[in-house]
Amino acid sequence: MLLFLDVDGPLIPFGAADRAYPVYDRGRAGPPDAGGHPLLNRVDPALGARLGGLGCELVWATTWMDDANACLAPWLGLPALPVVRWPDEDEPPGLLHWKTRPLVAWAAGRPFVWIDDELTEADRAWVAVHHPAPALLHRVDHRYGLTGADFTAVADWLRLSARPLGRSRRR
Repeated sequence: MLLFLDVDGPLIPFGAADRAYPVYDRGRAGPPDAGGHPLLNRVDPALGARLGGLGCELVWATTWMDDANACLAPWLGLPALPVVRWPDEDEPPGLLHWKTRPLVAWAAGRPFVWIDDELTEADRAWVAVHHPAPALLHRVDHRYGLTGADFTAVADWLRLSARPLGRSRRR
């Protein structure tokens, strides 16, 4: 099972009214190779173990591209992960998220979970029609990032999607 992971929003929370975000430092000044990313200290290093514990093949699905492996993977205690390469084309704005088609193509018919803060019903509907395998498009509240409730929802879906059912297992 693939798990496509966005960074801004799911891992780095932003936009909360009180702007009171936890700060993590693991006993150092900040994440390794921060490379001009001033919000990296908002990333909870414990998320790496929780993501790894889901039992999925983790894949970066972020505009951070290779910076996700240079900056975030070591901070989270993860190995270098595959990175989705986005097409260099401008599509007119529409209801469908610009990542949806490339992620379905990358999945190549395999089941997947996509964690992002910009998902809509339009993306879910498009994936339901154009992707033959189970897929969970899980929207994270960008103000808080990944929470225990998000992990529970994904883990529950993974458990249910592993069961053979006679009907569609999309959500």
